[in-house]
Amino acid sequence: MVERLVVIGGDAAGMAAASEVRRRRPDMEVIALEKGHWTSYSACGIPYLVAGDVGGFDDLVARTPDEFRMKQHIDVRMRHEAMAIDLDRRRVEVRDLERERTISIGFDQLMVGTGARPIRPQLPGIDADWVRGVQTLDDGCALLAQAKASACRRVVVVGAGYIGLEMAEAFHRWGASVTLVEADPTAMSRTLDREMGDRVADAVRGLGVDVRLEHKVEGFADGAVVTNAGSVPADLVVLGLGVAPNTGLAEAAGLLTGIRGAIEVDRRQRTSAEGVWAAGDCADTWHRVSQRRVHVALGTVANKTARVAGINIGGGYARFGGVVGTAITRVCGTEVARTGLTEHEAVLAGFDHVAARIDTTTRAGYFPGAEPMTVKLVAERGGGRVLGAQIVGGTGAAKRIDTVATALHAGLDVTELVELDLAYAPPFSSVWDPVQVAARRAAAML
Repeated sequence: MVERLVVIGGDAAGMAAASEVRRRRPDMEVIALEKGHWTSYSACGIPYLVAGDVGGFDDLVARTPDEFRMKQHIDVRMRHEAMAIDLDRRRVEVRDLERERTISIGFDQLMVGTGARPIRPQLPGIDADWVRGVQTLDDGCALLAQAKASACRRVVVVGAGYIGLEMAEAFHRWGASVTLVEADPTAMSRTLDREMGDRVADAVRGLGVDVRLEHKVEGFADGAVVTNAGSVPADLVVLGLGVAPNTGLAEAAGLLTGIRGAIEVDRRQRTSAEGVWAAGDCADTWHRVSQRRVHVALGTVANKTARVAGINIGGGYARFGGVVGTAITRVCGTEVARTGLTEHEAVLAGFDHVAARIDTTTRAGYFPGAEPMTVKLVAERGGGRVLGAQIVGGTGAAKRIDTVATALHAGLDVTELVELDLAYAPPFSSVWDPVQVAARRAAAML
C-alpha cells in the first residue's frame, strides 16, 4: 500500500516540507490542502505591492499549484479547508469550499503548516468591511479592493510593528493621508529597545505620517477609529497588531501547545503525536541565546523548519538548531534590524549585561552619501558573550546585523567580534565597521 502524507497549509512551511518529501520519496503520495487561492507566496511583499514597488499579485507567488502538480506530482487541492483532525482514525475532515461539500482524507503522516493568524481584538466595529488585516495574499487582495473602492483618502494603521510601519509608508506613497496609532509609548516596542524605537517613529513622522503613540484603540464606528484620546477619521483601517499561531485545529485534535499557543515540536519538528509534524508560524522553536522555547513568525524560520520536517518525513535525519531572532525591514528610507536579545529581553532572560550604543555613519564620514546610523550591542557581563544587537540607520546600515547574527551562532564574545577580519573601503564603511565600534565600546564597559 502506498504511504500517504497529508499537508495542511499551502504556503511556505507546508509546501517546503512537501517539496522536500517529494525529492526524497518519489513513491509517497502527497496531498496538500490550501483554503485560499494561492500557494507558496510572499506575504511579506504585500506592503510593497500596495506601495507600487511590485507589479501584481502573481509576482509574489514563488510556485503555482499547477507547477507543484506538474513538476513535483504533489496533489494540491485549492479551496480545501481542513476542519478537523482525528488522530485515532488518522483522518482529516476537509471542506471543499468550491463544491460546498465535506470529505474525509486518510493519512499515514501529517504535516501541519497552518501558519499564523492576525491578531483581531474583540472591539466594537472591528468586523466592518473598511477594517482590514494583512496576513495572506487573499487578505492583500481584499485590502487593495477596499482601498480602491473607498478612494483611500484617509487611512489609519493600527499598530507600529513591522507590518504596521510598512503599511503606513505604503499608503502614504499611495497618496493617502495616513495616521499611525500605537498603544505603546514607542514604535516597534516588541522588537527594539525604546531609544531605538523612538528613532524609527521619528523617521516615520519625517515622511509626513501622523504618528500617535499611547493611543489605545477602543473601537471602530461612523468612519472613525475610536481611541482613548479621541476619534480619528478613516476611509480605511489596516490592522497591524501582529500575529498569533494558527493552532485551533491542532489544539482541538489534542496536539500539545506551549508558548503563545504554538504547537510544541522537538528539534526534528515532531509534535506530541506519532507521525504528525509541524513547522513554520504555527509551531514553536528554540532560541539559541535565551535557551528558551519561543514563537518566531518569520518566513526564514518557516522555510528552514519545514526543510527539517520534510527531510525527516522523507526518511532522512535532520534537526533544527534554533533561532537568534534576526529580522530586518526598511521604513521611510530608514533601515531597521535586530538579532539576539534586546536589553529588555536580556533582563527577562536573567542575564547580567552591558549595553553599548554608538552613533556613526554608513560609510566613511567624508565619503559622499554617508548617512547616520545607530548601533546598540548587548553583551553578557563577565565573559563578554555577545547577546544581541539593534541597528537603525540609512541605506546600507541594516544588513550589518548578519555579522552579529553569525557571532551569536558561533558564541563569540565582544573581543572576538572586534577581531573579525571584516571588509573595508570608504564607500562601504569606516575603517572600523560600526558593529565592531559598538563591540569595542562594550568591551571597554566590561
